[in-house]
Amino acid sequence: MRVHEVTSTADLRAFVDLPLRLHPRDLAVPLLAETVEAWWRGRSPHPEPVTLLLARDASGAVVGRTTVHTDARLDERLGARSLLFGATEFADEDTARALLAELERRGSGREQLFGPVSLLPNQTGGVLTSGFSERGFVDSPWNPARVPATYEALGFERWCESDTWVVDVAPSSADGAPAAEEWRSAGLVLERGAPSRVARLVPEVLEVLNRSFAALPYYTTITPREMAAATDGLGFLVDEDLLLLARDAATGALVAFVLVVPDITAFVQRAGGRLGPLRRLQLLATRQRYRREAVLVIQGTDPERQGRGVLTLLSRQLHASLARGGYTRLRSTMIGRDNPGSARQLERFGGRPLHGCTFYRRPLAPVTPPAAGTTTRTGTP
Repeated sequence: MRVHEVTSTADLRAFVDLPLRLHPRDLAVPLLAETVEAWWRGRSPHPEPVTLLLARDASGAVVGRTTVHTDARLDERLGARSLLFGATEFADEDTARALLAELERRGSGREQLFGPVSLLPNQTGGVLTSGFSERGFVDSPWNPARVPATYEALGFERWCESDTWVVDVAPSSADGAPAAEEWRSAGLVLERGAPSRVARLVPEVLEVLNRSFAALPYYTTITPREMAAATDGLGFLVDEDLLLLARDAATGALVAFVLVVPDITAFVQRAGGRLGPLRRLQLLATRQRYRREAVLVIQGTDPERQGRGVLTLLSRQLHASLARGGYTRLRSTMIGRDNPGSARQLERFGGRPLHGCTFYRRPLAPVTPPAAGTTTRTGTP
């Protein structure tokens, strides 16, 4: 088994294509090829370099992959200097061992391995621990049942277990939108995010997002560059009835938001994660086909207004909009089991956990300095 860096466009293609060979197309959701290429070319907004690695067997066939990177913000949150890994795939336990050995070699001076994260826990990553028969969806992981057992056999421990969620949209929800008087009584104004205004709204949403998630153990402050990359192309995809904002009636300040997008998972799967300009035009031309199911990407409330029912009002409006728009199912990206407030907003509409998820961490052996009075020799005399 040989593990090496991605150094050519052929290597890059092999990196992108590996999960398409390992997993069923109708279950796994590939990372976008354009995102992976941005990591490799150093064009990613991530503040530190990202290295792509491939594992090849004795015949030269690619059987595994991972990324290696660091992030000082996450080190501070975790309280440990961490070597991060992500976009990790392996054909079997032998491949996983080879990747682990290379991660350990590169982790000299670090305290732990942490991942898989692509590139941070509040972006994409994690490992499924249950619900393997349920397909993944955009911004969520999918892996076969053997994967968590392999990590744990190699000494990794679970960290920050969570769940994705699913809600079957009830037609009766169409009548459950808050009345105008309810918004007035709460001192709020409801606003819908029209596609033409998405770019203007992003900085406001980012400010509330960073404040609302600051207390979560894994959350690292998202920079404007990272937010711009994450929302690239959102304007042509968004359904304005599903991007909902609550503003303070007196000041106009953004108080809370819910961002739900049509579920384009099937399109991404068919494209193998390659959404270049031509594919994007195809998606734009056929986007009405993808307005039966939706994905809750993120929701947040300013900390000063949490616990006052603002998100409940937005959730009622969201489910009314889903029902009126003909949507039948809503999936939600990972919600930590230590964050019951967010899960409650889905439970009240009949939501249930879909996949169990976790991140993994593994201590790295400390570097032992030479004993006093000894000499470390390098090279040859």
